[in-house]
Amino acid sequence: MDSILVIDDQADVRMAAIVALNQLGLQCIEAQGPEQALDMINSNAISLILLDMNFRLDTTSGEEGLRFLKQLQTRGSTIPVVVMTAWASVDVAVKAMQFGAVDFVEKPWNNVRLSAVVQQQLKLKKSNHDNACLKALNDPQTADYIAYSPAMQQLLQRAKRAAKTDASILITGENGTGKSLLAHYIHQHSNRCEQRYVSVNIGAIAPTLFESELFGHKKGAFTDAKEDRLGRFEIANGGTLFLDEIATLPLALQSKMLRVLESKEFEVLGSSQTQIADVRIIAATNAELAQAIDNGEFRRDLLFRLNTIELHIPPLRERIEDIVELANHLIKTHSKKYQRQGMSLSSEATTALTQYPWPGNVRELSHCIERAVIMSDNNTILAADLILEQPSSEAPINHSTTNTLPLLPLEELEKQMIQKALAQFNGNVIAAGEFLGLSKSAIYRRIDKHQIDLKDSGL
Repeated sequence: MDSILVIDDQADVRMAAIVALNQLGLQCIEAQGPEQALDMINSNAISLILLDMNFRLDTTSGEEGLRFLKQLQTRGSTIPVVVMTAWASVDVAVKAMQFGAVDFVEKPWNNVRLSAVVQQQLKLKKSNHDNACLKALNDPQTADYIAYSPAMQQLLQRAKRAAKTDASILITGENGTGKSLLAHYIHQHSNRCEQRYVSVNIGAIAPTLFESELFGHKKGAFTDAKEDRLGRFEIANGGTLFLDEIATLPLALQSKMLRVLESKEFEVLGSSQTQIADVRIIAATNAELAQAIDNGEFRRDLLFRLNTIELHIPPLRERIEDIVELANHLIKTHSKKYQRQGMSLSSEATTALTQYPWPGNVRELSHCIERAVIMSDNNTILAADLILEQPSSEAPINHSTTNTLPLLPLEELEKQMIQKALAQFNGNVIAAGEFLGLSKSAIYRRIDKHQIDLKDSGL
């Protein structure tokens, strides 16, 4: 419920405003003057301020009200202020708006006018808040979940069942298995699917910025806080918050996370006002949390709050049935991206994909297919285009067969890959390096090491 702070030194005026606003279903708080009002703002969630401009019987200039507006500006307050004055002075109203007031009403007011102004400003505030949330939000695009293996079919059935509840979910699995994709899949099948899905990588947040990132901050809360910032819990309000790499959360900060998960309460940095977090939590990790608990690196009570339901994604090597379907899906995706339509896998490439152990799981498969789409000389991807390490149990490689990867010294293979990447990107060293996963300095070191002539690459 929205709370309106009514500031006036006359009790009967405050009462008249409260009666009118209560009829709109609004909660009202009273203050006799600016000093008392500032204390109330610090300790209450105020949605709008109704401010009298004069607080002494012999004062008609509105200076006291203007001084209060200046104080709000100094504090960086974003609470909308509607001023009221018994003196029909356009000058006072204009000055008030110059110092942040959003509208004004004259005393004695018309209740219809007062109600309309307050309702309009509350709607505008909500709209601005929603726009700020949408601007801060980075919602991933909907993606199909490719799963044909019995293990993954069973996992998705469990995920759909869990999605219909608000229980916290912990997703475990090796790097690259698709934990973030499963989290989004759960959100899409939940009762909160029409609300926001917000993802945050815990491992990428510096400990000093944790509270600001998760809970937000007010302008001036610390040295670099130049403006208000919405935290991820506030942005995700009503929806789903995905906490990736939760095991990397420092032990000193785990109590703060535990508190908001237990009580649903948190405070924005720089504010003493407690807010409620109406979010559904999904967390993910590739770490063994039981071992982390034994090592004193993770709180057992925090794990209990996170893993009401635990979903484990099996590695790609344990769901071979999905490999080719995933590869074909990725070929379509990357072919469209690089304008190489009509590409497909050769039978030898299909066999190579299913025999490879995929230590990097789906992420490694995606990089492998992307590289093959770019580097392949024709529309049929060969086994050699995949550049996969040959299993030791295989028979010796026939060098005359073009569909297999030739056995060459590592140095020579590296040189050939750099040359091919340079040719593919028309001699653009930086682009070729990024594709190969090399920094600018690293790609140039290797070009010098292998004495590759850039002129032959199109530069």
